[in-house]
Amino acid sequence: MNLQHIRNATLVVQYAGKKFLIDPFLADKGTYPPFPNSLRQDQNNPLVELPISIDNIIANIDAVILTHLHLDHWDDTAKGALPKDIKMFVQNEEDAREVKKDGFQNVEVLQEDSVFEDIQLIKTKGEHGRGEILKLAGQVCGVVFKHPNEKTLYVAGDTVWYEAVRETIKTHKPEIIVVNGGDNQFHEGGSLVMGKEDIYEVCNAAPNARIISVHMEAVNHWTLSREELKSFINEKGISTVLIPDDGESYSF
Repeated sequence: MNLQHIRNATLVVQYAGKKFLIDPFLADKGTYPPFPNSLRQDQNNPLVELPISIDNIIANIDAVILTHLHLDHWDDTAKGALPKDIKMFVQNEEDAREVKKDGFQNVEVLQEDSVFEDIQLIKTKGEHGRGEILKLAGQVCGVVFKHPNEKTLYVAGDTVWYEAVRETIKTHKPEIIVVNGGDNQFHEGGSLVMGKEDIYEVCNAAPNARIISVHMEAVNHWTLSREELKSFINEKGISTVLIPDDGESYSF
């Protein structure tokens, strides 16, 4: 497999001969207002430009996976750029209705036993925060990719560390795990995605897996930088965590 981190949570995953686009957030730098009640109210989103052109990102994509429909995972630019007949996987019927309203015709709700060609796609649970903030953050999912000729890949999505993430790792034994690790927060309510302690828990639960931390430094409410995470994992003596720059690729 080859994974290219684009920006924020946007990934291009080449897996078992198919090319997937995950959570496309494709607008030019500064297109959208900052998320409210959070840091950097003087900076519009996204905070950084795309590292490669949209045409290159969407070229030869076989399917799109949307873990949820928040702006920084599915924006108007992506809606306009993608062909309306492309295969779209979403987390539930509510999201399917919204994506169909955007004009997409080939929309499927992910299940725990979905199949695309000969690739297993397994919807996993996630919690976009802890406590009261969950009512505002809404539902999210992750996805596990499986194929006889590939390592098992777990894209956790916008979730904090909690028991269902541990169960996913225990059940599916992924060899590659992508976590959204910017510790994004509003002024109240705590972490919306994983921070460094959450990532440490993932490392402990999957000591033999390679862990890739994305969703960093791209939208205004991030609180964990790449440099801080690098320092943290070095202090802990962890060698399994990769922290890609935008545009960086890995093959496994």
